[in-house]
Amino acid sequence: MIAFVRGEVAAVSLTSAVVEVGGVGLELFCTPNTLATLRPGQPATLPTSMVVREDSLTLFGFLDEDEKSCFELLQTASGVGPKLAQAMLAVLTPDDLRRAVSTEDVKTLTRVPGIGQKGAQRIILELRDRLGAPVASGGAQRLAVAHETWRDQVHQGLVGLGWSSKEAEAAVDRVAPGAGEQPDVGGLLRSALRTLSRA
Repeated sequence: MIAFVRGEVAAVSLTSAVVEVGGVGLELFCTPNTLATLRPGQPATLPTSMVVREDSLTLFGFLDEDEKSCFELLQTASGVGPKLAQAMLAVLTPDDLRRAVSTEDVKTLTRVPGIGQKGAQRIILELRDRLGAPVASGGAQRLAVAHETWRDQVHQGLVGLGWSSKEAEAAVDRVAPGAGEQPDVGGLLRSALRTLSRA
């Protein structure tokens, strides 16, 4: 199995990044918060988890080992596959997840697209003794990094889709008030595209 990937970031999209390792471009599927820390042309080291299916080999990349171990633990719950585990980490930090599971906070878990009331209760029941207590390992720092860099992510996405740098900057300014504490890069990009299509 591939435990981590280290190399130069070749490309960043809304859902994945390509990291060049020894002349080979490896595509890693990552959460928006992880993608927000990556820059094309810059070196990166990402812990990874490989999901093997009959028809595919998929690499998921993470900000740190804590996020990776949460991703792998989440998949031990019934009905939770890699896509849903990644969606949970896109909405909640590892500590938020631990807190929600340990306090049986169904409402927080159902904020994740694809998790309903029964699914949340099942996850709590199956993972309560396995996820552990919140560890506060740089969660605030991760949020700060994501908050600082979402503007660049959205700007690059718009330029990559053919808008000029000036148009992209104006669109980013228009959607900035809705960024909040945990910016959803994908959602902000879609909002920016809507403002540009109206302009």
